Amino acid sequence: MLDAKLKEVKWGEFKLGALFDIEKTKSFNKDKLTSGNQYDYVTRTSQNQGILKGTGFVNDKNINNAGNWSLGLLQMDFFFRQKPWYAGQFVRKIIPKIELSKNSILYFTALLNKQKQNLLSVLVRDVDNTFKNAIISLPVLANNQINFTFIEQLISELKEQRKTILKKYLYDKGLEDFNLTKEEELVLREYNQKEFQEFNIIDVFDVENTGNILSRDIVKNSGSTPYLCASSENNSVSSYISYDEKYLDKGNCVFIGGKTFVVTYQENDFYSNDSHNLVLYLKESEKKNKLTHLFLATCVNKSLGHLYSWGDSISNRKIQKDKVSLPIKNGNIDFEMMEKLISATQKMVMKNAVLYAEGNANA
Repeated sequence: MLDAKLKEVKWGEFKLGALFDIEKTKSFNKDKLTSGNQYDYVTRTSQNQGILKGTGFVNDKNINNAGNWSLGLLQMDFFFRQKPWYAGQFVRKIIPKIELSKNSILYFTALLNKQKQNLLSVLVRDVDNTFKNAIISLPVLANNQINFTFIEQLISELKEQRKTILKKYLYDKGLEDFNLTKEEELVLREYNQKEFQEFNIIDVFDVENTGNILSRDIVKNSGSTPYLCASSENNSVSSYISYDEKYLDKGNCVFIGGKTFVVTYQENDFYSNDSHNLVLYLKESEKKNKLTHLFLATCVNKSLGHLYSWGDSISNRKIQKDKVSLPIKNGNIDFEMMEKLISATQKMVMKNAVLYAEGNANA
């Protein structure tokens, strides 16, 4: 049904500058934040919808209203801002000139993020003009005005399709059980009081550079092995390929995109597009599992992310002196707590997914 509608619709071209303004934001560092969660503090990170943390009131002049998009000038990710927000450095504000509904916001968020590669290809000083002059295609009426009715119908149908697919997947996989164990409940209650300690990265992990297979040398979608890049999208997987196995990197590790500092957990063996990328293999082999690594990847990202940027990227040499903050128990790294916390988090996310699929949560 959707395919038929897409074939029938008329399309027109629009400059982004005709639909949106792009403005610099007034920034400040995170040491200015206050206690509270009334506002989002948005940085150039691609994690957590660009939100580094919540904050209370800081000042009037730096507040950005809700109802616009932030653009982080590292990964060039667009995130719609549901709350008033403050900005860190290198963040733009994208303000719509047209009235948008909830569904059309989702539609335009996807379209804006399609500009990612275009914006990454230019210098930061050229981002504003590149954005304004970018051309996008939109469904139009006979008078060449944007067909918002079609956009509404398209997003509504896509939502219903996804709900049906999600519900079937959850029940086929037996994932409808989201009840927390007593141990998981205890970990969640006590997490804010948990003691953390800094450890040398090289005392916790063996650090290696990845292989280096250029994108021009692969055939996309030619196999089943992940081909990784330094992107925050799709867990850094650019494609799945078939290639010479002598260039494989071992999975069950923390993967760091060297130039962008995107940190992910890689469960399976993989190929890498750049030898600047790093892999961190946990030294305590008996603790190597998916739950532990998901927690460790977050700790690495939070501990080191503020140290590196595109112009000052991480390297094997630099990471040798870096430290990672980890939970401890009796002076030792508390791997058991890591597993329970991630398990509890997965169940809570699954609960929301189940309720969404059953129509008991807001779309």
